[in-house]
Amino acid sequence: MSAGPRPEAGADGHGGAPRHGRRRWGSGDEPAGGPVDRRILEEVRSRAGDGPGALSGADLAGAVRASGIVVGSGSAERAIRLLQEDLRGLGPLQAVADVPGTTDVLVDGRGQVWADGPDGLAPTGLRFAEPDDVRRLAVRLAAAGGRRLDDAQPFADVVLGAYRVHAVLPPVSTGGPLLSVRIRESAAPALREILGQGDRDPWLPVLGAIVRGRLNFLVSGGTGSGKTTLLGAMLGEAPEAERLLIVEDAQELAPRHPHVVGLQCRTGNVEGAGSVTMVDLIRQALRMRPDRLVVGECRGAEVREFLAAMNTGHDGAGGTIHASSASAVPARLAAMGALAELTPEAVAVQAASALDLVVHMSREGGRRGPVQLSRIVAAPGPALSMLEVVGRGRGDALRTGPAARWFADLLADRSVACPW
Repeated sequence: MSAGPRPEAGADGHGGAPRHGRRRWGSGDEPAGGPVDRRILEEVRSRAGDGPGALSGADLAGAVRASGIVVGSGSAERAIRLLQEDLRGLGPLQAVADVPGTTDVLVDGRGQVWADGPDGLAPTGLRFAEPDDVRRLAVRLAAAGGRRLDDAQPFADVVLGAYRVHAVLPPVSTGGPLLSVRIRESAAPALREILGQGDRDPWLPVLGAIVRGRLNFLVSGGTGSGKTTLLGAMLGEAPEAERLLIVEDAQELAPRHPHVVGLQCRTGNVEGAGSVTMVDLIRQALRMRPDRLVVGECRGAEVREFLAAMNTGHDGAGGTIHASSASAVPARLAAMGALAELTPEAVAVQAASALDLVVHMSREGGRRGPVQLSRIVAAPGPALSMLEVVGRGRGDALRTGPAARWFADLLADRSVACPW
């Protein structure tokens, strides 16, 4: 058994690219750090199950000796290090996740490890030797987060400290097991810290005014554009006396605020019983006296309850939504409304009344940030349209759009100064 990834090698075993159309695990190279005998690993797992607390380095060394396998001092040291990787943290992926600036660590169907960071997505040069190695790591991480991952439940989504881990097993994944790890900041950043120019960033007073004015807003953008990070930072600007109630599929938001209450979904058992959905949680949240109701990500039928809540006096609400542009948000809302059995007319009326603004995020190279603030309005017929309030212009200066006057008047009605 190999306990971790090995250096990337090509189809000929000499570092070239794999031959097209051929899925291959491992190569003729030795795994990074060398193999660990299965009997040693089983001995360590047995000791971990029998004893209290975490295993120390001495425990791991004792497990190597107790296995009865004769190894040299160098091999024993490598075995102990690889056992530590296998049983703690993200296992062999931990070293990749610890590289400063890394936001995602991904394992594809061939066992290749990729990392995303300031320079974009790129292979790390590591590859798992066997599919079972990826599966074993995925099952352990899911179990650590209280979720099951097996043939009957072949996918799991868990949060472990600073990591959100998603795993998919074959045959749902058409190659080998898949792992996706999203890395969060160890401490929730403040709004000025995530904007490119800090205190001088022109977006800072605009986003702060949205929070102070208790406007209802969505943060839109593509995958990895920084939607959740921006939403959390904006929530950190809310007054300390307010109670923030956050509903999420898997807990990610942790704003810098003294009164945050979080609810997250739960998957059902094999028979499908015991599941708790986003719809269930939003209904419960409304009974828990929220000053601000936050839905981590709107993606389905829960949009009906979320819009209804904002239409019944819950100001200052926020959430995120996947969309390629601000102009694509109305179509996404209509699609989610259809899942909730709402007519297009009902979605348009509810959304135009409930939502004030959409902040659109964009990722260009390694830079993530807001590029457009738009007002959502009802268009003629059963439709919605977007009117730009401000957008990013030349040299990162903000240009005002046709809805800028509306925004300024709305803030004035709520005794909040216009940011321009």
